[in-house]
Amino acid sequence: MDLGLRGQAALVTGASRGLGRAVALGLAAEGASVALGYRSDRAAAEAVAVSCRQAGAGAAVAHPLDASSEEQVAAIFEVVERTLGPPQILINNGAVCPRGPAVDVERAAFEEVLAVNLTGTFLLCRELLRRSAAAGRPGRIVNVASTAAFHGSTSGQVAYDASKGGVVSLTFSLAREAAALGVTVNAVAPGLMLTDMMLEKYRAEPERYLSRVPLRRLAEPEEVAAAVVFLCSRQAAYVTGTVVNVSGGLLMR
Repeated sequence: MDLGLRGQAALVTGASRGLGRAVALGLAAEGASVALGYRSDRAAAEAVAVSCRQAGAGAAVAHPLDASSEEQVAAIFEVVERTLGPPQILINNGAVCPRGPAVDVERAAFEEVLAVNLTGTFLLCRELLRRSAAAGRPGRIVNVASTAAFHGSTSGQVAYDASKGGVVSLTFSLAREAAALGVTVNAVAPGLMLTDMMLEKYRAEPERYLSRVPLRRLAEPEEVAAAVVFLCSRQAAYVTGTVVNVSGGLLMR
């Protein structure tokens, strides 16, 4: 099935590993050109860019990004425009997730998580919407939320959970505003995924995690990425303001 993404320019944040990497490769396989925003691991992001080109991307570039900085958000969009063409697709995947009991979380740490995960998502969405409005160009935004946005977690990530709840509400609000511009805004809510960060904990206590998932396995990042890529496609042109639950049944609502 042709998803109609060939030649489109996409920006994927948090693209150096895990879900971001899988999304970037999924878009590349459909012929999109991909900009990879990364927070610190330049070598990993550059390696993903190489893989994207090998997968069929029209072009792929990696660029550092602190999503909480308005200046850096504007700069990466300029890179996209200059090297790949007018940005039409935005995937807000980058996030930070420090762990610890709520009683031990300092205010500064809590606010840093919100600044990156929630405010950063807003700043990136705002930039795409401004450019879409100025050019009269349609687009796609997909925000990566989490099942924890709906039921919280017991693993000490209160700031992350709160930020992802905000991302869900932001998605709904922006979807209503952006519809007039021809831009769809959706989110995906992954459950437990086999990322580098999760793998060590899963191997130590597999039943603790499998018991929560009706499908009795953790997701491969590519399975969640498939939902993201679909939401970017022309087949999803009539889908906006929704959260796609990709959790193996961990979340049912």
